[in-house]
Amino acid sequence: MEAVAAGRYRIERLLGHGGMASVYLARDAELDRPVALKVLAQHLAGDHEFRRRFLREARLAARLSHPNVVQVYDAGEDNDRPFIVMEYVPGTTLAEVLARRGPLPCSDALQIAHQAALGLQSAHDAGLVHRDIKPQNLLVRDDGVVKIADFGIARAAELSRVTQLGTVLGTAAYLSPEQARGDEVTGSADIYSLGAVLYELLTGRPPFEFSSLAELGEKQRDGVVTPVRDLEPTVPEEIEALVMRCLAREPRFRPASAAEVASAVEPAPARHDLPTLVAETRPLPARVTRSIAGRGAWLWIAAALAVAVIGAALGLARIGGTTSSTKQTTTVPRVTPVPRGATATDEARNLSAWLRSHSR
Repeated sequence: MEAVAAGRYRIERLLGHGGMASVYLARDAELDRPVALKVLAQHLAGDHEFRRRFLREARLAARLSHPNVVQVYDAGEDNDRPFIVMEYVPGTTLAEVLARRGPLPCSDALQIAHQAALGLQSAHDAGLVHRDIKPQNLLVRDDGVVKIADFGIARAAELSRVTQLGTVLGTAAYLSPEQARGDEVTGSADIYSLGAVLYELLTGRPPFEFSSLAELGEKQRDGVVTPVRDLEPTVPEEIEALVMRCLAREPRFRPASAAEVASAVEPAPARHDLPTLVAETRPLPARVTRSIAGRGAWLWIAAALAVAVIGAALGLARIGGTTSSTKQTTTVPRVTPVPRGATATDEARNLSAWLRSHSR
C-alpha cells in the first residue's frame, strides 16, 4: 500500500481521477482516521508556478470551517508531487445523483441549494471565491449533508493559466459570463454557478447547451435562458424567479449575497430527506420546503381564525336575539372587512391586527 508524507497517509483506493488531480481514500496514521488525499497530476506538478499557487490556495482554503464545506486538513509535497489532505465525505457527488436520477423533486433541489449557499456565504465572508461550483464539486454525504469541495484549486488554475479543454468544457456550463470573458471575478460568480446548478437540478439540463466554448460565449451574450417552468411546470413561480435572477448576465442584477439565496430556498425545519439521494432503489420523497409556502399556510390559518371569529359573533348575536324580550329587536353589528395589503407580509399583518381588534 503506497504512502505519502513520510508514511503518515497510507493510500487505500482511488476515489476519482480528473485532469488536474487524482483523489484517493487514505488513512491518517497519526490520527487514525480516513481522509481524502488529492495528488496533483504529474504533468502539472512540473509547473513550479502552478505548484506554488496550488499549495498556497489550499492553505487559504484550510482556514474555512463550516458544516457545508469540505475541511482541508493538510497540504505538502511528496516526491515533487503536491498533495492536499481533506475531510473524507462518504456518499456521492451531485453529478452522480443527476446522472442516475435526472431532475429532482423541487423540495430536494432546494435543500441542496440551501446548504450550498450557506457554505458559499461562509467562504465569501472569509474573502474566498470558489470559482468552480458545479455538480462534481458538490458532495452529498450519506446522512444528507451537502459539502462544497475543491476550494482554491480553480483559483490556482486560473492564475497560472493551466487548463485542459475537457476540464474547461466540463466546467463552462456553470461559469458566469464575466468569468468566461476573463473579467474580474467576485462572489457573484459563485451565485451564478449555484443558480446554474439549481436550474439543472430542477429541469434536468444546464441553462445553456453547447458544443464549444465559442458557442457558449455567444449564447451567454445573446441567448435567452429557457424559463424553468417551461421545462418543469410544477416549480413554484418564486423559485423560477430566483433561479433566473441568479443567472442574470450582469452581476448587479443577481441576488446580493449567497445568504440571500439561502434564505429564499430555506427548507422546512426538522425534516431530513436527502439521505435517499444516495440510495439506488428508494424513491425520493416530495414535500414543500419553501419558506414562502410556510407564510402562505399561515395566511390560510389566519383566514380560518377570522371566519371562526365572525361565525362566533354572528352566533352570539342570534342567541341574544332569541333569549331577550320579543319586543326588542337585535341588530347584528356590521363587521369591518380585513384591509387588503400590497404583499403577503402586509396581508398577514393586517389579519393579525384585525383579529386583535375584533376579539376584545
